[in-house]
Amino acid sequence: MELLDIAEVAGRSGLAPSALRFYERRGLIDSAGRNGLRRTFEPEVLDRLTLIDCARRAGFTLAQIQRFLTATPDDTELRAHLARRANQLDHDIARLTRMRDSLHHAATCTHEPLVECPQFKTTIADTDNARAAPSTPGGLMAAGPMAPQP
Repeated sequence: MELLDIAEVAGRSGLAPSALRFYERRGLIDSAGRNGLRRTFEPEVLDRLTLIDCARRAGFTLAQIQRFLTATPDDTELRAHLARRANQLDHDIARLTRMRDSLHHAATCTHEPLVECPQFKTTIADTDNARAAPSTPGGLMAAGPMAPQP
């Protein structure tokens, strides 16, 4: 198996080498060693970086991601938090989908003002009562297993 140089990982992932070193210090990724002074990585690190990026874009902190990456199937408290977060993401997706659909309509609508258009209002309406499960600040439960560990 061929190892990837840190510059190659940076190029493929779109992350700066300093970010890769930071992720390594935080325990999110592991280097396979060094080639001279340069870190090398197993090719699978790219999959791990994709997961980290996806989780960050979904609102997870690095501490929460690190906790998830080290979780075991026996971690029932963490699983409960993950299930709640998945439900929150479902609500966020529904809200964002309504907004996207409303904006698509508004882009071609001739109603004045656009936001008073009955179709726009119907599309954006909170029919599923998505506000029933508000997201907590920071994207996940403020306390519990996914919170930063001391």
